[in-house]
Amino acid sequence: MGSFSIWHWMIVLVIVALIFGTKKLRNVGSDLGVAVKGFKEGMKDGAADPAPQQVAQKIVTGETIDVEAKEKTQP
Repeated sequence: MGSFSIWHWMIVLVIVALIFGTKKLRNVGSDLGVAVKGFKEGMKDGAADPAPQQVAQKIVTGETIDVEAKEKTQP
């Protein structure tokens, strides 16, 4: 009673195909594939990004930034 059999999943698949149609399901699948591919490429580009090293160098050199703080008024 805990898990579904293959027949339960087949019935669910048929109902989903009837509700959404195979063309829409195919489009959703291809959109998901493109999104995953773009995410993977973004992760590869992010690993080669030298920006975190530059930030670390500025912290190590001891540079300070002067700013003027403003009071936050409460409504």
